[in-house]
Formats: sequence, structure tokens, C-alpha cells
Amino acid sequence: MFRRARPEPEVVRSDQEWREQLTPEAYRVLRRAGTERAGTSAYEHPPADGNGVYRCAGCGAELFRAGDQYDSGSGWPSFTSPAVAGSVTTRTDFRLVVPRREVFCARCGGHLGHVFGDGPAPTGRRYCINGAALDLDDAD
Repeated sequence: MFRRARPEPEVVRSDQEWREQLTPEAYRVLRRAGTERAGTSAYEHPPADGNGVYRCAGCGAELFRAGDQYDSGSGWPSFTSPAVAGSVTTRTDFRLVVPRREVFCARCGGHLGHVFGDGPAPTGRRYCINGAALDLDDAD
């Protein structure tokens, strides 16, 4: 099968720089395509007031809005769409038996999670994102 390469990220750091900047869990998720355990993220549920912007824990790029977050029951933060067109990129992930769409931060190339076609209206998409890859900026 054809596998499309990710575009070159705008933010480039050495592996050592990423290790120094990120928590061990954020490094494992963002730089090594890890997955946090379901139900362990502080961001699993939307903020009560629905305000804020989720930014990439690696580079600070605006990725998702709290107003687009919903409780999917999956154990991970879930969103109906990215905050800004082009803020995330995707590619097909063949690591499991069934291919999935892997989601990356377009700015730094960090692994965020996966997107599925079983989400609610209006998009029908469920961006299932690792909380370790996110920082909530509730001032926006």
C-alpha cells in the first residue's frame, strides 16, 4: 500500500531538545507516537464553561477549541474538528490490522492521536487525541 509521508514541520528540534522540553509522557506521545492509557487525561471531559483553546504541548500551535470537544466515552479527549484549517495533518496508520487515520500537529509534526468517522454532527468526525499532547489555554 502507498504511504504518504508527513509534510516537513515548521518547528524542528533535536531529539535531545524535545526530551528536555517535554514531560516524559508528552515526549512518548508526541515524538514516539505513543498512546496514553484511556481515562488518564485531565482533558478527557470538556471544560464546564466550554471555553478555551487546546494547544500543542510541543510547539503551542492552536489545535482544537473546547467548544468543539464532547464526551465520546472513549476515554480520550474528543473533538469534532480542528480549531483552524490546516492546524493538523493526517496520514494512514497501518500499525494495526485495520488502517486508521493518524493525526499530527502541522507545525511541529508531533503525533496527536487518530480521527474516526463515528463522531457527532456537524462533521461526523471524532478526533480522538491524547491529552498528553495538549495544553489547555483557557484565556483564549
